[in-house]
Amino acid sequence: MDKELFRGFGYKFVDWVVEYLEQVEKYPVKSRVEPGWIKNQIPSSPPEKGEAMELIFKDFQDIILPGITHWQHPGWFAYFPANNSPPSVLAELLTAGIGAQCMIWQTSPAAAELEEVVMEWLKKMLGLPEGMEGCIQDTASTATLCALLTARERATGFQSNLKGLREPLTVYASQETHSSIEKDVKIAGFGKEYLRYIPTDDCFAMIPHKLEEAILEDKAQGFKPTCVVATIGTTSSTAVDPLEPIGEICSRHQVWLHVDAAFAGTAAILPEKREILRGAEHMDSFVFNPHKWMFTNFDCSAYFVKDPGLLIRTFEIHPEYLKTGVDAKVKNFRDWGIQLGRRFRALKLWFVIRTYGVEGLREMIREHLRLAQLFKGFVEEDPRFELMAPVNFSLVCFRFNDGRPDDRLDQINEKIIEQVNSSGRVFLTHTSLGGKYTIRMAIGQRTTREDHVRKAWDIIRESAEKVAGA
Repeated sequence: MDKELFRGFGYKFVDWVVEYLEQVEKYPVKSRVEPGWIKNQIPSSPPEKGEAMELIFKDFQDIILPGITHWQHPGWFAYFPANNSPPSVLAELLTAGIGAQCMIWQTSPAAAELEEVVMEWLKKMLGLPEGMEGCIQDTASTATLCALLTARERATGFQSNLKGLREPLTVYASQETHSSIEKDVKIAGFGKEYLRYIPTDDCFAMIPHKLEEAILEDKAQGFKPTCVVATIGTTSSTAVDPLEPIGEICSRHQVWLHVDAAFAGTAAILPEKREILRGAEHMDSFVFNPHKWMFTNFDCSAYFVKDPGLLIRTFEIHPEYLKTGVDAKVKNFRDWGIQLGRRFRALKLWFVIRTYGVEGLREMIREHLRLAQLFKGFVEEDPRFELMAPVNFSLVCFRFNDGRPDDRLDQINEKIIEQVNSSGRVFLTHTSLGGKYTIRMAIGQRTTREDHVRKAWDIIRESAEKVAGA
């Protein structure tokens, strides 16, 4: 492709993205294609000769776009948001154009040093303890795996990296913890058998004294308690584990405390929500995802540690071909995680923070919190519906309940979600809380306004009437 053709399609694609972001509401939020439809539209063998970009772009619009579920739609209330924003998109364009592989300082000094700066910005924005240092990982799942591996090495005096795991080490998390914790425990070699799920209270938060009981029981059996994963904003209900008492327990027993705040951590940029981090001085590691609620394209996960030396010692390698003359003066982030190759993720985060400013970001987060309280009020005012969990952030968990048995209500609420999603205007997902089928209304998409929330409530009520005859 020559530069003029590249320039022409570059302008055309930027125009398309602008129009897409402006008009995304016209698409059904959830893709309506059947399984296999996309694959059946694409030849099973690659083309022998190059094809024209006009044809490729047409196929993108005709084949690929129908199979896209539109996360940037203002009617997106499923899972959690994976926001983008215009400044983040523009930064991604520059990143793609530069095409840098940012594994060490020498391969792109700007990438390494900008990452240092924006992580310091984030630390100040959230009010994290002084002394913590951070890097950008791809996802919270990866960051948590890094925490578990570092905790493992500290617990074994770095012998497990050398000789393999030779003793049973135990890990603790609440019953409401993210499913990635179990996966990470298995990958890190602890073994699923040594993951302890700690009971939760009526608000679905970890019960600290139950945690200490589990730690003491494991010690009595000759096991070595190694890591606690506390959650700020669980996936099902955004429950908040109490960091202060959990942290005190971890300190007493010399157990690594990792805090997973993947979605809800962004709320800490608001002074009035900073209490969610009370006890943060006990944290050994902390992760949250700007790619969820801070309007930065996926993937961008901010990972902080109290002692970078432990993290680096866990992951560092020194092959001759990666040694440089400035290694003692700089941070080589290839030693801060699993990947050797690293993307230039800091650029989009820098663009976003500078474009909106801290106050602009706070304003958008506050609006999402307000909309969640508005929706909570709708649920409370309708006797046919009930709240299923406290509304700590911008997630509202609720269900239809007209007094029928729970097994029947589970079926009705499942059908309500199906009916709502078939409208194409709203996308909801579910969870189970206390063994009961629960509808999740996750408000956090950048373009969601009050009228979208009100319309979603109208669609939900209409769907309930159709399904349950309410």
